[in-house]
Amino acid sequence: MIYDIDHLTAYSYEAPVTSASLALRLTPRATLSQRCLSHRIRIAPEPERAASHRDFYGNIVDLVAIDIPHTELHIRSTARVEVTPRPELAGPDRAWEEISAAALADRDLSAAGPSHFMFASPRIALSREVTRYARESFARGRGIVDACTDLMTRIRGDFAYKPQTTQVSTAIADAFAQRAGVCQDFAQIMIGGLRGLGLPAAYVSGYLRTVPPPGKKRLQGADATHAWVSVWAGVENGWIGFDPTNAILAGTDHITLAVGRDFSDVSPVYGVFVGSGENELKVEVDVIPLEAV
Repeated sequence: MIYDIDHLTAYSYEAPVTSASLALRLTPRATLSQRCLSHRIRIAPEPERAASHRDFYGNIVDLVAIDIPHTELHIRSTARVEVTPRPELAGPDRAWEEISAAALADRDLSAAGPSHFMFASPRIALSREVTRYARESFARGRGIVDACTDLMTRIRGDFAYKPQTTQVSTAIADAFAQRAGVCQDFAQIMIGGLRGLGLPAAYVSGYLRTVPPPGKKRLQGADATHAWVSVWAGVENGWIGFDPTNAILAGTDHITLAVGRDFSDVSPVYGVFVGSGENELKVEVDVIPLEAV
């Protein structure tokens, strides 16, 4: 499947902002099942300075600085991405206890190694309550993929998807207690539960193509930025994506932007603005398939 992606982030300020320094993670990643065929970022007002690098986790980060006063800021990212089905498991679905032990013994310190994704991180604190909830899916000897599939399905059934009930800064303990939130909350709750069991789990940001109901036209801007979970299933099977918001494995409708320990590692737009007064944020995403499935 090939997609054209149009992602607009627009800020409007009550009073002029004198400067802005931004870190953008808006370039789709190259993975085993994904190729970024083209990509462009346009910013208005135009930055005076710009640079690009890869962070530790392999995400492309564009650093830009705007030093002229402005009351509006538009960041438009456009990309063409090819996504193919993930290969079948290379080996058996090993028991989760084996995966936990293998992760502890693994000596791979690269970004693909499991050790970076096993412990608490800036936005994911380990919690007895969340770990206890996750453990219900992890009977002794159960395969890691089978157990994670059960856990994401339970999260989908037990938690209500309610936008505006949580913020980017909401702790997973609070989202877990209210049994409601958005994709970021569901992903971080699943990650917290898995790490509490000694299992490596990463946070993935990206896009999700939505399909309109039969007979309905696709609405412009109706697609969304999204978050899901990548779980280390051992050296043979590598990292596998689980989407607890929809209770599905990450597939050809999921387009990966960035991978990290939690949202703080992958925020699409992060920065410092010098100014005062209120601001409004608008985000619009279009994920347009160019080839039929």
